[in-house]
Amino acid sequence: MAPRMSGCCLVDKGAVVAQKTVKELDCSWETYSLKELLHATNHFSEKNKLGEGGFGTVYLGHTNKGKQIAVKKLKGTTAKAEMDFAVEVEILGRVRHKNLLGLRGFYAGGDERLIVYDYMPNHSIESHLHGNLATYALLDWPRRMTIAIGAAEGLVYLHHVAKPHIIHRDIKASNVLLDSKFNPRVADFGFAKLISEDVSHMTTKVKGTLGYLAPEYAMWGKVSKSCDVYSYGILVLELITGKKPVEKLEDGKKRDIVQWVTPFLEQGNIEDLVDHNIASGKFEFAQLKVVLNVAMECINNNREKRPTMKQVIKVLMYGWEEKRLKEILWNNDSDGEEDQENNVGEKKKVRLSSADSTPIKMEMKKR
Repeated sequence: MAPRMSGCCLVDKGAVVAQKTVKELDCSWETYSLKELLHATNHFSEKNKLGEGGFGTVYLGHTNKGKQIAVKKLKGTTAKAEMDFAVEVEILGRVRHKNLLGLRGFYAGGDERLIVYDYMPNHSIESHLHGNLATYALLDWPRRMTIAIGAAEGLVYLHHVAKPHIIHRDIKASNVLLDSKFNPRVADFGFAKLISEDVSHMTTKVKGTLGYLAPEYAMWGKVSKSCDVYSYGILVLELITGKKPVEKLEDGKKRDIVQWVTPFLEQGNIEDLVDHNIASGKFEFAQLKVVLNVAMECINNNREKRPTMKQVIKVLMYGWEEKRLKEILWNNDSDGEEDQENNVGEKKKVRLSSADSTPIKMEMKKR
């Protein structure tokens, strides 16, 4: 059933696209009225605020059925805001994957544009690494590896399974949310672009977040799936190190995470890269080598040399064992889409391989 809309909103482009999406994609979203969402969020009370971004403010809500929801209240009713709303609803109507934050419903009426999602009780990666939850050190090494794998699986779905394919364009720590078991959900599709299989890249206005942008996108506006791969690589470095993508130094200068990581790699001191806030300081050295290699491959300045997300997930699952490495990185991955389609919604456990036969691509001291 399509969510209820007031008659006046049907003249607005964003609402029209949203309603069309519901019909075309046969979306099973819940019906919400403005009254219900006002009641659920205590009239969008400041106490219910979960976060705020470029598109709008997100509030915690409680439905009459006792369910917790997250409600995004979009800013303004400008033409841009209408299109942002339409894009996010259309994209969310196309995705079905356990590592992507799905849409529960929306409301579009008068001046209000509201999008309703599942509530993620463990908030975002950013809140645990750099925010008010950092002091609790809840992200131990296994959880960080689960997050790295889950986020990669979500991107594989967007890049290779969804039809048409989807470029997220804003992969970052605040856009990866965590459910009650710390499983990741890639969220916030307001900047997303649909792209045909036969199109390698497109030129567009630069959107995204400083520190996560691939160089060819930041400089020339050339966006491709490889831009998401670059952002994912930065995210993985964040998970390993606990450092922000860009940090301001005492002298006022800025240093990005790649600049911070590079000396450790050159000197072979990769253990010193690991976030000191990891509980008990415990981590798997072999896994560290794998994920660090993956991250460095993803942030190659040459987009042609970056792996695809299908290649990334295979390396995370099988490690860098030499024979497998050649098969993974230099084949066409023709079976990837079928695998992902079969795994949608499946609660399978994937563990990083501890295979350790291929060393990291920079000199490294033996442990």
